[in-house]
Amino acid sequence: MSSTAKIEPLGAVRERVLATLRQDIIAGRLRPGDRLVERELAERFGVSRVPVREAIRSLVSEGFVLFESARRTVVRRLTPGDVKELFELREALEVYAAGLAASRATPQALAELRGLLDQTAAATAAGDAETITDVNTRFHDGILAMAGNSLLISVMEPVDGRLRWLTRQNEEWPQLLTEHRELYDAIASGDPDRARAHALRHVQANYRSTVRHLFGDTAEPRNPPASEQSYE
Repeated sequence: MSSTAKIEPLGAVRERVLATLRQDIIAGRLRPGDRLVERELAERFGVSRVPVREAIRSLVSEGFVLFESARRTVVRRLTPGDVKELFELREALEVYAAGLAASRATPQALAELRGLLDQTAAATAAGDAETITDVNTRFHDGILAMAGNSLLISVMEPVDGRLRWLTRQNEEWPQLLTEHRELYDAIASGDPDRARAHALRHVQANYRSTVRHLFGDTAEPRNPPASEQSYE
């Protein structure tokens, strides 16, 4: 009795390869400067070069990878300018989202955020960086969802992966957990100004930590992406 193997659609293969490579970069298994070779990746995934090539092009458009030459593709090395631009965008959107979330939070949504904080605490105690990154991303996604603005979510989506990549660079996990707890308390208070103020401080602190980790103390930003307005 013979059986017919199920053929995976090309689009599904591409998405599988893309998702795996993206997560490898975010988690640090593929590091800045590492080369992506189509032939080697095709062998790794057991697929043709076509979905690999398409996945690499998507990673280029997402800002994870760049073509150094016609024959050389590498994981992108972030510059101080790249980091500052991403955090400027994060500041503008996440501070606004925190204010909306404070005014629109439901008991169920707040309970879900509390659960994520508990998961983060356990992962922090275990030193599990990949889980911390994943849960912290879900925490911020929860705040965006709580804000109840679909356009805001769609604006964040194209840079979400790169923001997760940056979050992974910040290894000051206990401090990050403290900041998230304070941000949660501010949102749960129902006071939009307080929530925006805590979100602003959190983004600025995360920016400084990320720059220190990536570029060292000598690269401490002179002008962090700070809004001039005050929320307190």
